[in-house]
Amino acid sequence: MGLDSVARGRTHQPCAACRMLRRRCDSSCILAPYFPCDEIDKFAKVHKVFGASNVIKMIQMVEERNREDAVKALVYEATARIRDPVYGSTGAICRLQKMVQELKMQLESMEARVMELQQQRDQFWGILLNVDLLSSINGGSNFSLDFDDSMAYDPVNFTAECNGWII
Repeated sequence: MGLDSVARGRTHQPCAACRMLRRRCDSSCILAPYFPCDEIDKFAKVHKVFGASNVIKMIQMVEERNREDAVKALVYEATARIRDPVYGSTGAICRLQKMVQELKMQLESMEARVMELQQQRDQFWGILLNVDLLSSINGGSNFSLDFDDSMAYDPVNFTAECNGWII
C-alpha cells in the first residue's frame, strides 16, 4: 500500500486467500471472513488439497450460517490429507475407533480381574471367620480377629535398645 491509499482512508488488508493468490481483496470477498490475513497457512493447506475455485464453490453451496463450520471442516480435512494422502481424516477416525476398542477390551479385562480379586478377598474372609468360629467352639484359641492393644505402639513411651544404646 502506498501513501496515497492510506491517505484516502483505505486500510483494508487482503485476506490470506487473496494475498496468496495475489489478487485484489475487496469487501465482498467470500473468503475474507474465514481466512484472515494472519492465517495464510490455513488457506495454503486448503488450497493445496482442494484448490481455490473448489473452496469458493463449496463455501457458496453452504448456507451462510453454516459456512464457518464448513470452512473448519475443510481445514481439518486438508490438514489430515496432507498428513495422510490416502486416508485423510478417515484414517485418523479408524485409528481412534481401534484405540476405543482396545481400551474397552482392557477395561473388561480389568473389571474381570477386580471381580476375581473380590472373590478371593471374600474367600479369605470366609476362611478367617470359619477359623475364628471354630476356635470359639473348641474352647478358645490364641487366634482372634479382635484388636489387641497390648502390642500397640506408643511413640511417647517407646524405647528401644540397639547395641547398648537406648533410643
